[in-house]
Amino acid sequence: MKNVLLLEDLPEIRAWMRKLVLQVFPTAQISESARVQDAISLAAAVKFELALIDLGLPDGSGVDVVTKLRDVQPDAQSVVVTIHDDDEHLFPALQAGAFGYILKEQPRELIVEQLQRISQGEPPLSPSIARRMMAHFTQKAKPQTSLLPHVQLTDRESEVLLRVAKGYTLPEIGVQLGLSRHTIADYVKQIYRKLNVSSRAEAALEAQRQGLFR
Repeated sequence: MKNVLLLEDLPEIRAWMRKLVLQVFPTAQISESARVQDAISLAAAVKFELALIDLGLPDGSGVDVVTKLRDVQPDAQSVVVTIHDDDEHLFPALQAGAFGYILKEQPRELIVEQLQRISQGEPPLSPSIARRMMAHFTQKAKPQTSLLPHVQLTDRESEVLLRVAKGYTLPEIGVQLGLSRHTIADYVKQIYRKLNVSSRAEAALEAQRQGLFR
């Protein structure tokens, strides 16, 4: 593996992804980007063999980068690395040309194992994603509905929002939910974006409005 693109806007998660890539591909040359447009510019200048792409970014969706790479570098393998495990995110990414789909909240060893499959020509897929794909093609997918009014938060996002509103730190929330601090940080980023808030105080008010406090 020569050139690898990392598209992720959170520096801590980007550093975590870099370590994973170098563990699997020790000689890889890694280019990093935090924005969709910067990644598209890199794709026009550097020939990539692999791109690890987050979906929720400050200036758009990582799906746009998957599409761009498919068009300008058809040999590049785009792998989505995200917290989103729903049909709304999965199937547009696959339709855009994603070669694989990995969930960040898996154990590190499992992600390493999935990345190793790339060298064998196998698509890296989280087990739950593979099951979701099978279900989609064996029966009509049922539309998902949010349990919360007004905003479309997943159950896990609601759990994280409640703990943020109660004042827990990211590491504390990670311990409570059995997830890494990096994964919790990514959830918080997505929650703030969905709710259009920028502080813990605003998030607490929104959690109260959504009836999360018992």
